[in-house]
Amino acid sequence: MAHYKLLHDWNVTPAEAVALQQQLRSQIRIEPMANSPRTIAGCDISFNKFEETVYAGIVVLDLDTLETIEETGVISTASFPYIPGLLSFREIPSLLEAWSTLKSEPDVVMFDGHGTAHPRRIGIASHAGLFLNRPTFGCGKSVLVGKFNEPLTQRGSWSPMLHYGDVVGAALRTKDKVNPVYVSPGHLIDLETAIDLTLRCHGGRRGFGYRIPEPTRRAHNLVNALRRGERPDLTS
Repeated sequence: MAHYKLLHDWNVTPAEAVALQQQLRSQIRIEPMANSPRTIAGCDISFNKFEETVYAGIVVLDLDTLETIEETGVISTASFPYIPGLLSFREIPSLLEAWSTLKSEPDVVMFDGHGTAHPRRIGIASHAGLFLNRPTFGCGKSVLVGKFNEPLTQRGSWSPMLHYGDVVGAALRTKDKVNPVYVSPGHLIDLETAIDLTLRCHGGRRGFGYRIPEPTRRAHNLVNALRRGERPDLTS
């Protein structure tokens, strides 16, 4: 069973949540990974903005073959409102619930969201990384913060994302001539490694995979299946 640290209570007000982000950000470590990973997990959440039901899914892949090793999901209830910049307080509790049901602990974790590319440098990938105490990073489909020059059209091209003079992430082209994804380190990883891992998870021949890397793409498909009631085996 996978474990995590309980750093704080989730029953907080929005103002208390911001204060917690300011407090926790000093604990985030952006650095090269200590070991070469063999497994990677993708995490995703699905919910309607103004509804309380949360569908959380985690898919674990072999990093070399991209074969699915394990998947888990939960249907839970959010206790925190939908507030941009504070989504980790709405999403992480359900993801931790799903994490605790995993039979193994992945070496690195990819989130459909952001790490340091956040107004207070602590998006869901960074915040969750402190709980999981393992390398985490974000791979978002849209920009939260950061300005960048459009990367070249070839797969693998990237441009740094800047926010108040800090490099907070990268706009990365995962497929030729398609919109980039937005990669940022979360915790216990650096930007270059996060970019490399994203490109390794292409899901097909070089240049012929999807725009979204396989870990979060499969997690996204999983949570949508949960919403449609197609995976009772994961929630019974």
